[in-house]
Amino acid sequence: MEATNDSFSIKATFFDFKEITKAGLAISVVFSSIAGFLLGVDHFNSQSWITLIMLAIGGYCMVGASNAFNQIIEKDIDSLMDRTKNRPIPSGRISKTTAFIIASILTIAGIALLYNINPKTAMFGAISIFLYTSIYTPLKTVTSLSVFAGAIPGAIPFMLGWVAANNGEFGIEAGTLFLIQFFWQFPHFWAIGWFLYEDYEKAGIFMLPSGKRDNTTALQILLYTVWLILASLLPALFPVIGLTGSALFLSPIAAILVLLLGIWMLVYAVKLYNSRTAKAARTLMLVSVMYITLLQIVYIVDKFLR
Repeated sequence: MEATNDSFSIKATFFDFKEITKAGLAISVVFSSIAGFLLGVDHFNSQSWITLIMLAIGGYCMVGASNAFNQIIEKDIDSLMDRTKNRPIPSGRISKTTAFIIASILTIAGIALLYNINPKTAMFGAISIFLYTSIYTPLKTVTSLSVFAGAIPGAIPFMLGWVAANNGEFGIEAGTLFLIQFFWQFPHFWAIGWFLYEDYEKAGIFMLPSGKRDNTTALQILLYTVWLILASLLPALFPVIGLTGSALFLSPIAAILVLLLGIWMLVYAVKLYNSRTAKAARTLMLVSVMYITLLQIVYIVDKFLR
């Protein structure tokens, strides 16, 4: 019986750790960092693999810490919403003190790992935590502009991988990767805010730009999807503007694939604009997740096949 209880305790602890760090979200963010690293690295050697492992673990620690701090701050808000009331803190499975200790350890470990890659990578990781917990999270119950504040730390991981691979160098390539994921945040999170509108309303959170599921919000989703498509095609234009030596480049075939991906997402943004239903918003959210993943894969494959 004791072995069974210990097994159950370990399983429950592991589950709560996954919940408080939002493992699914954290892994997707780490994937973006890895994608940026693969795009930025010149060639692989033993040091490259060590850097990649530190980036993955350090990145997870930083995202996990941000999510844990977020849940500490939003304990009372989370208890009001159906989708969050069973999280470890509002449900009472983890105390705020314990969560703070976990978040602090993850922060220190994450910054230490990223600093060992290079100081600028650690700096951007620290900025991401600060903006997410100190700016974005408090603003969520104040203004819908919180999404703009949250888009900055949300866009850092793709760029972070490039910076990690290039000894802290930050140029137009890193800026472009940041821009792509920055614009992606808006249709993605506004779609979430649309189909979870009632749940967010219970907690006094209004993520939509107009505060309502209306024509203005639907139009903003469309416009930012267009901006996203344009940003994602920028690397194909680098040779045109004289950046012939840039390591971030899209071949004509890859550019066509990226454009088709963008049109695919735009189609679902148009469907939301026309129907304005929760179902259409949920579908757009799922498509946006597939879009950013496939986009990064196209970028990576195109680089290594050239």
